[in-house]
Amino acid sequence: MEGEPVSALFTPALVVDVDKVKRNAQRMRERCHKLGVQLRPHMKTHKTLECADIMTGGSRQCIVVSTLAEASFYADHGFDDILYAYCLPLDKVERCAALSERLDLFQVLLDHPDALEQLRKRPLKGSRQWHVWLKLDCGNGRAGVLHSEPGSLQLAQAIAEADGVELTGVYAHCGNTYSCRGVEQIQTVAQETTNLTLQFMDKLKAFGISCKSSIGSTPSCSHPVQDMGKLSEVHPGNYVFYDVQQSMIGSCSLDDVAVKVLTRVIGHCPHRNQLLVDCGWAGISLDGGGKLPTGYAVIEGHPNLKLLSMTQEHGRVEPTSGPLDYSKYPIGSLLTLIPYHSCATAMMHPVYYVHSEGRLLGKWTPTRGW
Repeated sequence: MEGEPVSALFTPALVVDVDKVKRNAQRMRERCHKLGVQLRPHMKTHKTLECADIMTGGSRQCIVVSTLAEASFYADHGFDDILYAYCLPLDKVERCAALSERLDLFQVLLDHPDALEQLRKRPLKGSRQWHVWLKLDCGNGRAGVLHSEPGSLQLAQAIAEADGVELTGVYAHCGNTYSCRGVEQIQTVAQETTNLTLQFMDKLKAFGISCKSSIGSTPSCSHPVQDMGKLSEVHPGNYVFYDVQQSMIGSCSLDDVAVKVLTRVIGHCPHRNQLLVDCGWAGISLDGGGKLPTGYAVIEGHPNLKLLSMTQEHGRVEPTSGPLDYSKYPIGSLLTLIPYHSCATAMMHPVYYVHSEGRLLGKWTPTRGW
């Protein structure tokens, strides 16, 4: 396989341009260095050792994960200073305890007093402390205790005062940048999230509590505002691959997207003015809902084609206007799909094929599960 062109692969296949991955990672490191803020890259997009090494510059330190499967996978391969950035599921306390007792630094996240109570009931061995981040909702409207609620400060105080527990930091995700279009809108949300987080930190200081602060999303960290330098950390993840969604938001250009899905034409359907391809939703996901002008993906080099719909293993492709010229798309010919959401697309594949300038270098195998 090594040295062969990507066109030699069986399809559907997820291909990763390692040169773009390295470039995206380097640019993010440079942004954070310029800001003077610690980068804690999120692993959830790729879930591989090789990409994690690129994102951490080979240090294997200071990462974020979204599942305990990822946490264990990275711990098993020599990574440390791992933050499990998912509000603590009560059925997983014992697994978190095992990682906390094994690693130099394993950190958990919570947004409810019940989770804190479960940690208090499970003291760590060897006089170790639970390292806890408080999840703060600064307008994203997903997980986290709302920044303006009195309960947020009360929970932070309770964490700081609990036996066997340390309030390590305050963590906010500005996922509301995903509804932005353009740098100005991205930076408005980034500034608001930064301000609310820093204001919360000031409130903690008034109570004599000092800890780290972190915000993150790929849009906000691709176009950071200067005040983000007042934070302790940032935690973006998708930036290493990027995708069509990020290009629409304004985080990147389509040329920055490092992952694509190769698919082959397997059918001509002139009675419907359509092609059939061998990539269904199992190869690229249904994320985005087909709302792009080109459907569920961008078909590279063919702006006139639209991935109209998919079943599990089939995709229907039609022209955006006019009749199809089937001579341009013979059976067996290759099309390249640029995914709407690379995190979702990567999750559909058990292996990623890595290339440089179209020549295969090897494979990356992600971890899976929860």
